Amino acid sequence: MPDFVAALLAAASFCAAVIVLNGLTRIAHHMQVAPVDLAENGLLQFGLALALAGSTWRHAIARSFAAGRVRAGA
Repeated sequence: MPDFVAALLAAASFCAAVIVLNGLTRIAHHMQVAPVDLAENGLLQFGLALALAGSTWRHAIARSFAAGRVRAGA
């Protein structure tokens, strides 16, 4: 899997995670179980989404190296 595809998967997972986490935040606010400082598109949502995207990218790159599709240094 080329780096482009790995980056594309990471970007897609970041966008999906932000959307899902914003939805969960709205539900938590609606049920009044979230603290007042928890905001949509806040640092918590972007931090978790960025961590998921980084994990997805590392997994895709490691998988391509294991399959022999990408050479180290290429």
